Amino acid sequence: MTRGLNIDPSEAAPIWRQIEEGLRRLVASGALAPGKAVPSVREMASDLRVNPATVAKAYQRLAEAGVFAVRRGEGTFVAASPPPVARAERLKTLRDGAIRYGSLAVILGTPCDEAVETLKHVWPKGEGR
Repeated sequence: MTRGLNIDPSEAAPIWRQIEEGLRRLVASGALAPGKAVPSVREMASDLRVNPATVAKAYQRLAEAGVFAVRRGEGTFVAASPPPVARAERLKTLRDGAIRYGSLAVILGTPCDEAVETLKHVWPKGEGR
């Protein structure tokens, strides 16, 4: 389950945010399917070698956002359907991500067309291309 989660302690983003964003990517890509159980906080913390409170914060934020559903006594699961996101919030989030991606592409000396092709290549299959 932790495959696909890249945690880098030297990165500026806090570890909990890296976990949260990584899990969002796994859900968006279908690697974590709707209704699928996610590892317990302790399991995830052990696998990633981080403090359980760090994982708990990421899980809590994902539950509050409607990405995860917590069932008392059963565990935490990927929500059955993605939560609706207001257009303004979606555009802001996309813009923020695009700035990070574009900045990385520029730093690496990547031509714009190559960066766009790379993005198309990682887009989930079957989704509006």
